[in-house]
This record gives sequence, structure tokens and C-alpha cells, in this order.
Amino acid sequence: MEFFATAQCRFTPDHIQDQVTGPRLTEFCASIDRVLEWSDAQDAGEVYCLWGQFRVRRERIRDGVRFTLPGCPNALAWTITATPEGTLIHCTINRCEHEPDFIESIEEFIADWVQG
Repeated sequence: MEFFATAQCRFTPDHIQDQVTGPRLTEFCASIDRVLEWSDAQDAGEVYCLWGQFRVRRERIRDGVRFTLPGCPNALAWTITATPEGTLIHCTINRCEHEPDFIESIEEFIADWVQG
């Protein structure tokens, strides 16, 4: 499943890559409660979020950044990228359908990124 939203703020890809870092995740997304640890060398760490505690990896991609939760049973991943229309938040899971409550939680997660 895929989820999209566009924040009306326009940032350059360099700005997103420089500012949206692992240690700062709680500043950008209210659904991420705490960054428990982060390794700048590995660009990975551990967070506590609305779904519980997960390892998270960050990578620079064209026009932004991608975060993945490698241990997540739904293989949740999201990207933050610069577009002409604003800043695009794109989230995916490896299921074609899911429980309505979980879908709502992903929509809340995306909305929190738009606010952040």
C-alpha cells in the first residue's frame, strides 16, 4: 500500500538531506516519540514511535531522504523529497490491504510529517 501527502513548504534536496536527520526525527514528526540511539557513521539507530520500538535506517536519495524500518513486519518505509509542488511525503508497506486501524495510524504518521 502507498500513502502520499504534500507539505506546502518548498525545500531544496540539499536542505532536506542536511536537516532531516535521525537525531532530529522527533522535531519533524510527532508520531516519533524518542530517538533512543543514533549512529551518524551508519546513519541508523533506534526510535520509539506510535507502533513501538524499531530500528531505523536513513539514506540519501535523489531529491531527499528515505527511512526504513528493517524489522517492521510490514516493511514500512517513507521518503521525504523536494518537488515543484512542495515537499512530498511518501510511505509504503508491503501489503495490499490491512486493518483499518493500522491504515489510520499510517495516515496519522503522514499527517504528522506534513505538520513537521
